[in-house]
Amino acid sequence: MDSLIQVLAQALDMVEIAYLGVTTNHGKRIAVLCTAMGRRLGMSEPELSDLVSCALLHDNALTECILKQRGWKDSHPSFGAHCEIGQRNAEILPFNGSISGYILYHHEQAGGGGPFKLSEGSYPLGAELIAAADLIDAQWHLERILPGELPLVRKSIEENIHISYTGRAGNALLEVLNEDMHASLKNEEIMETVRRNIPVWNMEINDPALIPFAELISRIIDYKSVSTGIHTQQIANRSWLMSEYYGYDLSEKIQLYLAASLHDIGKLAIPPEVLEKQGKLSPEEFEIIKTHIVQTRLLLSAMDGLGPIIEWASNHHEKLNGSGYPRGTFAENLDFNSRLMTCIDIYQAVSEKRPYHSGRSHAETMPILYTMAEKGLIDSEIVKDIDKVMAEWSGRNVETPQVN
Repeated sequence: MDSLIQVLAQALDMVEIAYLGVTTNHGKRIAVLCTAMGRRLGMSEPELSDLVSCALLHDNALTECILKQRGWKDSHPSFGAHCEIGQRNAEILPFNGSISGYILYHHEQAGGGGPFKLSEGSYPLGAELIAAADLIDAQWHLERILPGELPLVRKSIEENIHISYTGRAGNALLEVLNEDMHASLKNEEIMETVRRNIPVWNMEINDPALIPFAELISRIIDYKSVSTGIHTQQIANRSWLMSEYYGYDLSEKIQLYLAASLHDIGKLAIPPEVLEKQGKLSPEEFEIIKTHIVQTRLLLSAMDGLGPIIEWASNHHEKLNGSGYPRGTFAENLDFNSRLMTCIDIYQAVSEKRPYHSGRSHAETMPILYTMAEKGLIDSEIVKDIDKVMAEWSGRNVETPQVN
């Protein structure tokens, strides 16, 4: 689970770079600083694990806020809404203890200057620490400043204790943000720093508790673009439906569901002006769109233990005759679940409403898939199975699986 959260944090950083101009690895730096401050203040390992997860996910609502306020180019999305939605999203995950207020209040300031106007002592320690780390990195871009500038950063913290920073968070930040810590936060060091320092949240890749996390990933991806709606969520839900039809055991159902939820995570790296273009894409823009698969594979390959999930998620634009992208893989190198993911992705894309076509019923969708199968592009037997299973869901969204 900790690796999944780190990958999601990296993907969220891509969104922040595009929309807010933050430096790379922002979420990881917040997590490292929070870990060090939490340890200095005597937090237990389970408490630290929850704190780090919230630190990595503190901006999980960014894509949703951007979608809700699509006309925000001259004004940033409401910090309050961003915090409220982020807290709501995070609370569906299986934490060790309570994370109440950790993300909700991560923009509060000790003197009452945050979106909810809370003063020091009115919000939890976890929120204080995330707020302190987030503020110092946002204001000073710790990745960019030179070692000789660190005294200026420390002075700004000292001067703003009880104003921007609470006493315990500000003093803890001063204690941990020394020259060694600053050097460890640079891009070339941050991955090793994360590996050495932040607590591990252990969870098997086939644990049912991953389903709400996968649902959160889907939601974040879908909110990147107004045109995708619930595209990823529905591909995940339809994947679960097909896995039940094929009689998969619970472990493979969960792995396929996770692969479906992750398959478009690379779209978070696509520039919004390309992803949101309403007219026909130029050849150059289409090449940019195609890179989302490369980004997906790169993000997932950085994780340990995903195994075939990487292939299932990254092969969904490949075709049996080698005409797909990005690798031009042929049938003999595409396993069953990769083929299944491709067919489900096409079914959802063809049936849902898009800027360039209206929504289609099951009866209107299937001829398109059958034609592609006849041309040798996609698996004809899987297409027949999708025809059987999806007919009753024509015009309706498939529900999220419930696993006890």
